[in-house]
Amino acid sequence: MDAVLRGEKTATAGLADDDDDAEVQAGDRRLLLGFDDEPVAIVEVTEVRIVPAGEIDLEFARAEGEAFESVEEWREAHERFFERPIAADTPIVATRFRLVERL
Repeated sequence: MDAVLRGEKTATAGLADDDDDAEVQAGDRRLLLGFDDEPVAIVEVTEVRIVPAGEIDLEFARAEGEAFESVEEWREAHERFFERPIAADTPIVATRFRLVERL
């Protein structure tokens, strides 16, 4: 959350088989909630692409604001988060967004 508010996180990735991630569209606005479910910001989705994991590049990985230094590091972190292996052909919802307003 803090990385979004600082402007360091402008992208996120999800699995294409996750209904929540697959239904996001460019132009959508989302309310971001803090640890106590308090509204902290509004972001606008600027781009949504479903791509094979093998097409995630270092620029996108860095845009996630998690200090990834390589695509391999990005993949390993997401395997832990998704609790499953990610192959080169695993469909990923690659989403970019911008901070619209801090609340």
